Amino acid sequence: MFADLEKKFFGKTIEELSPSEKRVLKLTRERKVLASNAGEDFLANSSFGQRLADSIARVGGSWGFIISFGLFLLFWVAVNTIVLLTHAFDPYPFIFLNLILSMLAAIQAPIIMMSQNRQAERDRFMAAKDYEINLKAEIEVLGLHHKIDLQVLTEIKELRDRLEGLCADVTKLRGETPTP
Repeated sequence: MFADLEKKFFGKTIEELSPSEKRVLKLTRERKVLASNAGEDFLANSSFGQRLADSIARVGGSWGFIISFGLFLLFWVAVNTIVLLTHAFDPYPFIFLNLILSMLAAIQAPIIMMSQNRQAERDRFMAAKDYEINLKAEIEVLGLHHKIDLQVLTEIKELRDRLEGLCADVTKLRGETPTP
């Protein structure tokens, strides 16, 4: 069944196949499972910095962060306008707060962009895994079709042979000469 699969299923020589197609064919020939947890496979190859960027983006893009940061800003304004009327460490127009917000945005924006790039990379990785699994499933289905076709042809041949035998028996009983 697995001889010349590349020609049969892909219409290509083994040299013309992509690395993922070669991998699928190899696993098909070896009757091994291709499916795995793609999320874990992707994370296994990530660096500490990439995982950190994902974590920061996950926290920075949450409602918890937005609400807590809004409360922090309200607290800052309240402390510097109401509580510390005479000796506010950052009086209105809150220049120090503006500096902190600018620095936070300058750091947070590239980190979020790194995480978005990584998400796009993850999507490509998952699509490649899906392609490989779909390809292997298609090869297996085609292999099963081939086996069923062979079985049907064998049964048809057996039925034809039995029918020819019955026809020969009927011809003998009638005393006629058999026709080829």
